[in-house]
Amino acid sequence: MDWTSLDTWIVITGVLSAMSCALVGNFLVLRKMSMMGDAISHAVLPGLAIAFLISSSRGSITMFIGAAIAGLITALFTQWIHKFGKVEESAAMGVTFTALFAIGLILIVRGADKVDLDPGCVLYGAIELVPLDTITFLSLTLPRAVWILGSVMLINILFTLVLYKELRLTCFDPALATTLGINANVMHYVTMTLVAITTVASFESVGSILVIAMLIVPASAAHLLTNRYGLMLAMSMIFAAVSAVLGHISAITVPTWLGFADTSTAGMIAVVAGLLFTCTMFFAPHQGILSKVWHRLRLSLRIASEDILGKLYRLEESTSDQPTLAQSAVFPANKWISRLARADLARTRKITRENNTYRLTEQGRFLAMQLVRSHRLWETYVAKHFDLEVDHLHDSAERTEHYITQTMQQDMIEELSHVKTDPHGKKIPDQPSSEDSIVDPKQKGGQA
Repeated sequence: MDWTSLDTWIVITGVLSAMSCALVGNFLVLRKMSMMGDAISHAVLPGLAIAFLISSSRGSITMFIGAAIAGLITALFTQWIHKFGKVEESAAMGVTFTALFAIGLILIVRGADKVDLDPGCVLYGAIELVPLDTITFLSLTLPRAVWILGSVMLINILFTLVLYKELRLTCFDPALATTLGINANVMHYVTMTLVAITTVASFESVGSILVIAMLIVPASAAHLLTNRYGLMLAMSMIFAAVSAVLGHISAITVPTWLGFADTSTAGMIAVVAGLLFTCTMFFAPHQGILSKVWHRLRLSLRIASEDILGKLYRLEESTSDQPTLAQSAVFPANKWISRLARADLARTRKITRENNTYRLTEQGRFLAMQLVRSHRLWETYVAKHFDLEVDHLHDSAERTEHYITQTMQQDMIEELSHVKTDPHGKKIPDQPSSEDSIVDPKQKGGQA
């Protein structure tokens, strides 16, 4: 890989564009307006056409102003249609950008049909040509796109820092923001203006495809990793910068593995961003797919283990002498989660196994008593407050018993005036002070 100064400027341009888009993209994701960038990218066409018809020029500044105004109008029309037309915001976006896009096509056909207004540069960008178009300002010669995107990024950062609290409130609770004196509508329109400016500023360099990706993907990936507002903003910008750097490196290296020279940097940046999001989607600590599967498995295993302990305890209650508890009596459904639960209980010494029979250990009996106590207290509590038949109490208690804490137990005991038996006449186990104080339930006077 031969790295030159041109590659450096391409990466810098990609980083500035990606981070600028990612920063304002957080507000779109939090407001559930993720497709606004896509709407703006389609709706800039009439802005380009009108700018040319008025100025008879295809200059970058003229095109930028026309596209920016069109982007702002898209945001305004979307909000008005959603508010006054009583339609979903996604439907309002669809109506707005398709109508504006159609108007743009008509204007081009009628007034600029023979002029090269290539919408392809807006769709795909030309980031590889960025270093060739330079501007000298204050004796400093830099690519024009770097000046523009750097200015936009600075504006976005200052906007976010100055209005940090207001943005957070209006994103999560516009009604509360309004009651506190913050005009949520004004904040919305200002934010959408920045989104439009950021989107249009990036079109010529990286194209709308990358802009749409950078508006949504880094913010979505960061949201999977954290629920903290400030940390989400910072992480999304890091995701965007990493995507830009790795995207350009991949664009000039990966195709050579397949016998090609290179590929589109903007497209590869979007691909890398998608891959990073996919990894986050699977491996995020709390909201990742694998994490959710693992937590559900742990919850299912805990419930199955507690059900086994409760079953063993109830069998001990109903036995007049030291019981011999067969596997078939305790585990009638030989499911894989039940086998895992039995293995885990044996490993943690909550049950013991001899041949094909199981017994509770002292530690297991302590946990089983807690579970049965929760079950019977809940049945008693529900029977007191709801007019239900006694035979309708068990199912509710069987689901709830796994989530009742000792504090909740104590609250129910006080509410129930220290009741001793449940509606079925079964004794509610006492709360032992420690696991060492556990005795066999038959010695506590348990009833069948």
